[in-house]
Amino acid sequence: GFLEDGILVRDRGRIRQRYLSSPSFPWDVAAVLPTDLLYLRLGPGVPAVRANRCLRVPRLFEAFDRRETRTAHPNAFRIAKLMLYVFITIHWHSCLYFALSSWLGLGTDAWVCPNASRPGFAHPLRQYLHSFYFSTLILATVGDTPEPRREEEFLFITAGFLLAVLGFATITGSISSVISNRNAADAAFYPDPEPVRRYLRAQGVGGRLSRRVADWHQHLRAQQKLPAERLVLRHLPRGLRADVAASVHLPALRRVGLFQSWEHGVLQQLVLRLQPQVFGPGEFVCRRGDVGREMYFIREGRLAVVAEDGVTQLAILGEGLYFGEISLINIKGNTSGNRRTANIMSIGYSDLFCLSKEDLAEVLVEFPSARAMMEAKGRELLLRMGKLDVHAEAVAAATAEEAEQRVQALETALEGLQTRAARLLAQLESSAFKLALRVERLECRLRRRQPAGGAGPA
Repeated sequence: GFLEDGILVRDRGRIRQRYLSSPSFPWDVAAVLPTDLLYLRLGPGVPAVRANRCLRVPRLFEAFDRRETRTAHPNAFRIAKLMLYVFITIHWHSCLYFALSSWLGLGTDAWVCPNASRPGFAHPLRQYLHSFYFSTLILATVGDTPEPRREEEFLFITAGFLLAVLGFATITGSISSVISNRNAADAAFYPDPEPVRRYLRAQGVGGRLSRRVADWHQHLRAQQKLPAERLVLRHLPRGLRADVAASVHLPALRRVGLFQSWEHGVLQQLVLRLQPQVFGPGEFVCRRGDVGREMYFIREGRLAVVAEDGVTQLAILGEGLYFGEISLINIKGNTSGNRRTANIMSIGYSDLFCLSKEDLAEVLVEFPSARAMMEAKGRELLLRMGKLDVHAEAVAAATAEEAEQRVQALETALEGLQTRAARLLAQLESSAFKLALRVERLECRLRRRQPAGGAGPA
């Protein structure tokens, strides 16, 4: 297929027409011509008749490039491709070595390939393996080869050594590129612990705190957690970014009891704003009395609601639960305001979703039914905790209703004032127009009364 306006065309007729008119078609035809039939006249000792097969090399490179962008293990594919190039180079070099040996005479000295009279070399496979082994020694420069005796042999050895130097440079550069790309990919996904370690050493802090930092980074890599998820997806268009985030986080988000009755559009807006966070063992997610600016959804792990001593566990929060929503929703009559009402501590490593107050408010403005549902659940929770002042709630509701009525009255008065102002402006424009007409008539009369060529009164 081929792309047309970004859409993959699969119609065989159009594909055939496009291919027949493409510049690659005559090269492909030349590559598959049956030049092997010349073996019937020249014999199998002339492999050059199949040289037209090399015209397919651009197709091979194109296939490699496409596979490298689609495979799940691009580094392993690059290593395999590099090894294939190495084997092909050794193969061609061994073929040249055998051709040179045949031209100089097989078995005439210790450097050339032995002839069929030597025991074991009657079969062509043994001669090929000897040539391949000899070329491997030359190109790898790891073994002793027989000393060349003729000029052709010296030139061949020298060219092989130069090719080996170029090959070593290419292989070293490819391996280092793979390693650097892998390190760059890791750095793009996972934070580097070295700056934090250097900072702790510079400040004279180490020991247990430094080990906690190292363990946290090690956990991120071992469990493949991506704290910088937004940076990874920032180049995708919004629709595609929403689909990627939904496919990764939506199953976990649907396990949250608060969202099970919400519509799909709300959840899709939420997943774009969720920020993954990982908390280590014994780390407090929030403390009682802190100002609440985020709510959390537990994706993996367990958290404990602990007492003021930080040890006594009052409750255990597991996967699919959420907390912190009361601090984000302005429920009337909430005696704790926007303060945290409990101490939440991570038992082990916990993977949470964090949703900020601003992002939640932005989503709930677009979906008022979801806001009403969340406020109802928050009010029910406050009633169970005894932190909802019903009288204050009624007073706040009455105050809000009175304020709404006053706002409506002000809006009505403002509309009346705008109407009167518009009417006065229209009257002013009409009076100015009439006054301009009267002035123009008076000027015309004055010009008619003046004598021709005479000066008018001062």
